[in-house]
Amino acid sequence: MKVWSDTLWIFVRSIRLYVRTPFIVLMTVIQPILWMFLFGEVFSSMADIPSFGGDSYIEFLGPGIVMMSTMMAGAYAGLGIISDYREGVLDRLLISPIHRSAIVLGGLLQESVTMVIQALLMIGAAFLLGTSFSGGIVGVIQLIIIAVLLGLAMGVLSTSLALLVLKEESLTAAVSFITMPLLFLSGMFVPLDLVPPWIEKFAAFNPLNWAVEAGREVITAQPDWDIVIRYSSYLLLMFSIACVFVLLAFRKYQKTL
Repeated sequence: MKVWSDTLWIFVRSIRLYVRTPFIVLMTVIQPILWMFLFGEVFSSMADIPSFGGDSYIEFLGPGIVMMSTMMAGAYAGLGIISDYREGVLDRLLISPIHRSAIVLGGLLQESVTMVIQALLMIGAAFLLGTSFSGGIVGVIQLIIIAVLLGLAMGVLSTSLALLVLKEESLTAAVSFITMPLLFLSGMFVPLDLVPPWIEKFAAFNPLNWAVEAGREVITAQPDWDIVIRYSSYLLLMFSIACVFVLLAFRKYQKTL
């Protein structure tokens, strides 16, 4: 079918563009590892708090860093669309015979592949720093799926926003404004039992917290499947809504041609 051949073409093009920016690729890998190492060292004594509920802080932090890495990668995905817009590529794609859905699907496929690789690197770093994965390979696979689902949802939302603002400065400012509260108003760094009630209430609506809580469960020997299914369903719903937004954003942009 034409849509799949067009999707493959967009995917290959996106991969080529991605590998042509090695500095960005390197930074998206190094930054989460630095966060994992630094926060793991600074807050290592937190595991001694009786109400912490764990033996190791790095074990607590590891799944959160995996989620953070894919979320941040997805949050900046819209920069590629803005680059295509600035160079006139986006307009040529939209007036060409290429299937419109392929533009979105090819981008999602590229993001999925790069996020899987990034998640594997973060998992490897977490393992070397002391995180154990009691759930085995099955738990690791489930952790990657949850991380990629979060990253894709953020990526689609980033693409939607990029089509509206069409400026790199505006997108990066919006991403920083949105992601910083998501990082610190969650249970990623500190158990929610130890934070003020208002943060705990905010975390209940925080997609990063959904992914972190579900991710922590799947890598245990006996996961609480109620938590995993509930939060994974929230992420899937968020991704579905984001897909609607990006289609509307593409339609709105196409009317300006």
